[in-house]
Amino acid sequence: MFELKVTNHFAAAHQLKMVAKKCENLHGHNWRIEVRIAGDRLNNAGVVMDFGIIKQHVSDIMKTLDHKFLNDLAFFKNSNPSSENIAKYIAETLQDKITEKDVRVTSITAWESDDACATYFPDKPAA
Repeated sequence: MFELKVTNHFAAAHQLKMVAKKCENLHGHNWRIEVRIAGDRLNNAGVVMDFGIIKQHVSDIMKTLDHKFLNDLAFFKNSNPSSENIAKYIAETLQDKITEKDVRVTSITAWESDDACATYFPDKPAA
């Protein structure tokens, strides 16, 4: 298996419900996002997937989050826009954009600060 990693970032505000009081106040973060995708085979060019394509997909997703109040986004209407749920949103959205056969998102890590992050590991699709 081969695994590729790219990083990106976005800034946004959110309010978390039913957590520590401090986080229930409106606040924001400068998130750093680590994206990992994998494939078992290399294509004819000798790569799992072109980094440029991955970066473009991730950039498009970041635009849906950047400088937004995350609570207002449809994906978070019934859930907290926590780092955990942000990572899940990015993983699911990115997987939908990937058209290369047998290439999958293996993990997304959402860093909300230099010392705190959450990682989401999508289930591996059935063979």
